[in-house]
Amino acid sequence: MAVSAGGQIMLSSTVQLREPTGLACRKWRLVRFCNGEVMGRKLKLQSGVGGSNGCTKNVRQHICMSLTADVSTASKLRDLDMERRDARTVVAVILGGGAGTRLFPLTKRRAKPAVPIGGAYRLIDVPMSNCINSGINKVYILTQFNSASLNRHIARAYNSGNGVTFGDGYVEVLAATQTPGEEGKKWFQGTADAVRQFHWLFEDPRSKDIEDVLILSGDHLYRMDYMDFVQNHRESGADITLSCLPMDDSRASDFGLMKIDNKGRILSFSEKPKGEDLKAMQVDTTVLGLSKDEALKKPYIASMGVYVFKKEILLNLLRWRFPTANDFGSEVIPASAREFYMKAYLFNDYWEDIGTIRSFFEANLALTEHPPRFSFYDAAKPMYTSRRNLPPSKIDNSKIVDSIISHGSFVNNSFIEHSVVGIRSRINSNVHLKDTVMLGADFYETEAEVAALLAEGRVPIGIGENTKIKDCIIDKNARIGKNVVIANSEGIQEADRSSQGFYIRSGVIIVLKNSVIEDGLVI
Repeated sequence: MAVSAGGQIMLSSTVQLREPTGLACRKWRLVRFCNGEVMGRKLKLQSGVGGSNGCTKNVRQHICMSLTADVSTASKLRDLDMERRDARTVVAVILGGGAGTRLFPLTKRRAKPAVPIGGAYRLIDVPMSNCINSGINKVYILTQFNSASLNRHIARAYNSGNGVTFGDGYVEVLAATQTPGEEGKKWFQGTADAVRQFHWLFEDPRSKDIEDVLILSGDHLYRMDYMDFVQNHRESGADITLSCLPMDDSRASDFGLMKIDNKGRILSFSEKPKGEDLKAMQVDTTVLGLSKDEALKKPYIASMGVYVFKKEILLNLLRWRFPTANDFGSEVIPASAREFYMKAYLFNDYWEDIGTIRSFFEANLALTEHPPRFSFYDAAKPMYTSRRNLPPSKIDNSKIVDSIISHGSFVNNSFIEHSVVGIRSRINSNVHLKDTVMLGADFYETEAEVAALLAEGRVPIGIGENTKIKDCIIDKNARIGKNVVIANSEGIQEADRSSQGFYIRSGVIIVLKNSVIEDGLVI
């Protein structure tokens, strides 16, 4: 990645391949694994997992032979290392997610990856920024549900006019579509089926150099160098590599769990097991480098839903080996563990699945901690988003404690503690926000428009005077009147009050997008 004189970020590959003269191993790999003419043919697998080991053994033999060439061993190893990190040979596929029922009502009119987070970003910005910072400039985004706002954000944020260019790469949104034939009438049936329906893209001439396919989710919060992940996958000779992290008892049943040997090879995989099946997946996580105390607290190895496949392995899995499998986590991955060389890659850093209202709420508020477990403030690996050209926030006579105030906001004579305030927010006099996530607004109302609304007894966008709000998510463009109290003092866990402009999910009040909370209402 380079920055031009005009300030543009250039995303061509970070490495130039050297001429493979004398690299017998490299030539062999290009013919055996990367020739577009063999894509889609059924693999003839040996029984058990011996086939993969045999293949890996052959690769190592070729590498050893190549090191006896005329050039020095050190130079040859550098070439191999550079080739393993060549981002031009990787394509990323970001899954747009399903209907997002667990994040409802935030997903009532938007896809999960389009849900705002951290005051100024959207969830899709996380994997997109990780790709950019890793040098991966070929990205597909698969969408199906409520994709209008997601498509709009991607078009605005990741185009050449926004200062980010992808060199010879691309960012393409692939929407679920119907094709001729009986099978073509089906929408995406799951994560694996979504990739299968666009398998032909990996056989396209412009994909001839692609060796590995990176499968990502669009609703996770983390910062990761994907090329470290891919390089580890290539050096191990694995067919499939899963990124994983240790997990405790309280959340283990929400994830795919795996058992591995002392070399990181995945022996078995179970998707979201319960009861006795869950207990059966307990392992000694000291093998991941955890201390004995940490291993006792986190006796499970959980999948992050981040995978890398050899391209020809992925194509043959989806087209031939498991042609009716719809989901990676519950079908393709568990079955592949018995037949292919699958490896675990430990990601020892912050990662959060933003799959529920509670996890969304807590992950946002965690950004205000000192120091935060995850931070958007990283100059070396920034998080990109849409360029909005908003002015700095204006704060007048207010007290702000452990909070984030996003740009373009107006805060007047208010008290804000342990909260996240989104872009273009208006918070009026004597407002008290505590443990609140405010997603902001899509547009401004002028002073004249605000005055006209107040004169008519209507509510402008933002939060009116003398309002007290606690344990709440306020969606975009919400209009909250004067003297309102939102606190859920009765501790209600679930409620549908959409006629009044809000829901309660997992004890958190969610004020709906574009809703109106009238003056004096107590929730």
